[in-house]
Formats: sequence, structure tokens, C-alpha cells
Amino acid sequence: MKQLGDIYGLAGKTALVTGGGTGIGLAIAKCLADSGAKVVIAGRRENILAKSSDEIGNNCQYLKLDLQNIDSIKSFEEEVNNQFGSIDILVNNAGNTLKKPFEESNLDEFDNIFDVHVRGALELSRAVVKRMLANNQIGSILFISSMTAYIGQPNVSGYTISKTAINGVIRGLSAEFAGRGIRFNGVAPGWIDTELYRNATKGDLARQTKILSRIPMGSLGEPEDIGWTCAFLASPAAKYITGQVILVDGGGATGF
Repeated sequence: MKQLGDIYGLAGKTALVTGGGTGIGLAIAKCLADSGAKVVIAGRRENILAKSSDEIGNNCQYLKLDLQNIDSIKSFEEEVNNQFGSIDILVNNAGNTLKKPFEESNLDEFDNIFDVHVRGALELSRAVVKRMLANNQIGSILFISSMTAYIGQPNVSGYTISKTAINGVIRGLSAEFAGRGIRFNGVAPGWIDTELYRNATKGDLARQTKILSRIPMGSLGEPEDIGWTCAFLASPAAKYITGQVILVDGGGATGF
């Protein structure tokens, strides 16, 4: 009989988490490492990556990556493979946003958001998928979506469009690769208690009250709520799950 550690554990797996130095990405990296995976975190700020890698411990290494520099992504994946081995689990978490009224924004600003969330993530996923197929690997690729892809929020149209596109990516690629051993899934966080959230709502009691009143469970989520969901989706326990986006939002997207 299989043990729980075999079913939910990630021992022997190598995971790459983009945007893994802070916030939700750091929590994802910690949960994957705690599940037994060897973790590589990637992002633009090397000093933050180094600090976070030390915080996670021996199961974690880091490499610098700028997803907006599309031309660098193929060589980045090759560097990961050369240094740490082929990737079994990819978490496309890196993101950016812009809070601005739609009529005051422009396509260049939208492109800056889309380049990270969609184009960069797709190009990295393509490089990882090619190696998985060449190695006959069983792989898991995750995208971090958002509750914003399910409900309307003002002044973040570029972010909303990008996250909605990610949900389409998951559906399309899951169908394409389900028979070849690679699963595509997503996690859509709701309002999570991160530094980003606190900065966005600091001093705005009305907004804080409105957010909490929208969440049936009555509290913000914790970054680890997203991390453990990713660990589950990457594990053998989720081997028959593909093409799904799990909302981790305390009921916020469907509650009243």
C-alpha cells in the first residue's frame, strides 16, 4: 500500500518557480521544498533571490530571469537543465500589474503586462515541454491565474485580460498534452495577505471593509494556501487532474 508521503510527496523532483523570491511565489517555493522537491527560484532581483534561497534552505537554488526578455528564455532553460537537471514541475508565477483607468492606458503598458504573464510564461513553458518530451518525462506545469479573471475589478484591465488569457492557455495546452504525460493546471488566488495586498490597501479602510465583506469565509488567505495547492497539483495525488484552474479565495468569486 502506498504511503501518504509517496502520494503527496515530491521527492526526486525538480521544480522551477518564476517570481519565487517574494510573496506568493516564495510561499509556493517553500511548500514545494517542504514536499521534498529540489526547487529553483527565478526572478529579476538577484539579491532578493539569494536571501529567499537561504531562507528556504538546501533544497533551493536560484537563477536570474527577466521574462520580458523573450530572447533570453531558451538559454535560461538550458542553464537550469545544465546546473540542476531537467525540470519536472514548472510554476509560472511571475507577474506584474498596472493600476490605471482603461481610457488613460495604452497598448505599450498592456504589452508590458502581457509579456510577463502570457508571452514569457508561454515561451518558458515551450522550452520546458520540449525537454520533457525528449526525456519522456511525466511533467506538471502550473500557471498562477487570479480571481480577477472571474470577477470584474476596476482600473486593472491589462492584468485582468492577461489572467483571463492564462485560463485559456491552460485549457488549450491541457488538451494538447494530456496524452503525452504533461499536465497543465492553474491556481487562481483571491485576496491573499501579502505585502503587495497590504501596500495596495494601506490606509483605505473602505476598500479593506469591502474586500472582507465579499469573502464568505471572512478572512484573507495566506500565501501558503496557494503554495500547498500547487504542491498538491504537482504531486502524484493529482495525476488524473489536468485543464483545471482551482480558485483559492475563501469563496470570494462565487460568494455574496
